[in-house]
Amino acid sequence: MSNAAAIERPTRSSGMARRLRNGGISVLWALAGIGLVIVMWELVKWLGGFMPMPFNTSDTTMPHVWTMVAAMGEPEVRGSDTAVWQAVASAAFRSLLLAFGGFIIGVTVGLLLAVIMQRFLFAERGLLPFVIASQTVPLIALAPLIVGLGNRIEIGPVQWTTTYSVMFIASYLAFFPLSIGALRGLQAPTPTSLELMRSYAATPGQMTRKLRFPSSVPYIVPALKVSAAAAVVGTVVAEISAGVRGGIGRLLIEYARQITSQPAKVYVAVFGAILLGLLVAALVTALDVYLTRNLPKESNA
Repeated sequence: MSNAAAIERPTRSSGMARRLRNGGISVLWALAGIGLVIVMWELVKWLGGFMPMPFNTSDTTMPHVWTMVAAMGEPEVRGSDTAVWQAVASAAFRSLLLAFGGFIIGVTVGLLLAVIMQRFLFAERGLLPFVIASQTVPLIALAPLIVGLGNRIEIGPVQWTTTYSVMFIASYLAFFPLSIGALRGLQAPTPTSLELMRSYAATPGQMTRKLRFPSSVPYIVPALKVSAAAAVVGTVVAEISAGVRGGIGRLLIEYARQITSQPAKVYVAVFGAILLGLLVAALVTALDVYLTRNLPKESNA
């Protein structure tokens, strides 16, 4: 017993060390990418002062990086105690909550559709074309329609609001990647594995829980990452289209009106939207590490 524990302990510790090392390398590459973008930004701006460029490189459209960093600490409104970065962080947090709600709804609907389409062949043939066709509708045209129809919905004391519309639009974009990825994952088990489960007299429900869902994890996790990013995009676009105040989407529009006098503020809001997407991606990556912790890892030769 002690020998087995002694063998297992180094294995776990080495696996954790490998994960930490890989995570550190990923962070270094991310920082190197950010540094490269900053250098390229300033280089293009510097070249714009000596030669004609296909786009405007003036301080109004391309402020210096240090100007954008300084704008974070400026008051959002003259005489206000709230800094720009605080307003952007508050708006990004509100958008994060809406995107998370839309993500949960979209993932639930997408997973339910995948299970139904995998279980019944006629459902796959009937639903899959409509699932694919649903993503061809322009979101910028769909958002005002959903807001207009939603404002007329009233179920007892519950009144539909634009907040629900934003979450609905986010879920509308989030359900598609998950439904396709989960369907592929649920269909991934080999005929041999399925036949083995049938030999144990497993019911369709047991086969789904004990075989198909565990086999679909490598397919579902990447689909979750795409769904999370789609939920963030849907939330920002819906906030802009529906005119919902308090979110990062609406803040982008408000700051864009001040681009002539304070162009750096717009980029601070853009940074907030980017960080929001990165945060969501990091959360899904953490879920990926948790779900795949027992799966065999590829070893370097």
